[in-house]
Amino acid sequence: MSVFAGLVEQLADLLQPLFHASAAAVAIVLFTAFVRLLLHPLSRAAARGQKARAALQPQIGELRQKYRKNPEKLQKAVLELHAEAKVSPLSGCLPSLLQLPAFFLLYHLFSTPDADGAGLLGHRLLAAPLDGRWADALAGGGAFGAAGAVYLGLFAVVAVVAAFNFVRARKSLNATDVAGMAGMAGMAVGRAMPYMSFFTLVTVAVVPLAAALYVVTSTAWSAAERFLLYR
Repeated sequence: MSVFAGLVEQLADLLQPLFHASAAAVAIVLFTAFVRLLLHPLSRAAARGQKARAALQPQIGELRQKYRKNPEKLQKAVLELHAEAKVSPLSGCLPSLLQLPAFFLLYHLFSTPDADGAGLLGHRLLAAPLDGRWADALAGGGAFGAAGAVYLGLFAVVAVVAAFNFVRARKSLNATDVAGMAGMAGMAVGRAMPYMSFFTLVTVAVVPLAAALYVVTSTAWSAAERFLLYR
């Protein structure tokens, strides 16, 4: 933790002449972009895996017809088909899972003081403290106060990105593949997936602002990345 805290602090110090009190917030955005850049090769691999799974859809459709009265055999046959094609059904989850340590790192840094009792807790984004939450902004000046306006801006960005992801997910959702893997439960999950983007709004509302900046930046990066990789 101390190594990454020092990295963020040094980056913030370098940005101080340009961004003043908001230098740490900009450092978080750049740190997030760096993490996502490191994970980009895995995202490209996940995109190739999804395209490979899409190519298996005609065969999965045939298996569904063949085993339509036996969900257990259908699931086993689809798994075997993926294994033969060397395609992992869960390959797209890896980039998201590897982001979790960076998220919890920032959550920790801006929620816990260091040995001197301060750490990174004194930094701000405009009028909003990076260790504060939306509830604090509402209590301090209301939704349209100086700190509340920062959160309204973040909510607006998240809403736009979530709407973009929702439209793309609805267009690309293939219920046949999900149903083939997990029956009715898979269909329910598949239909709910496009709406998951909007849960980012809840995350931004409840975590410290520093972690919210990570979430917003990473979500926007993912949307741009998926647009480029899944065209």
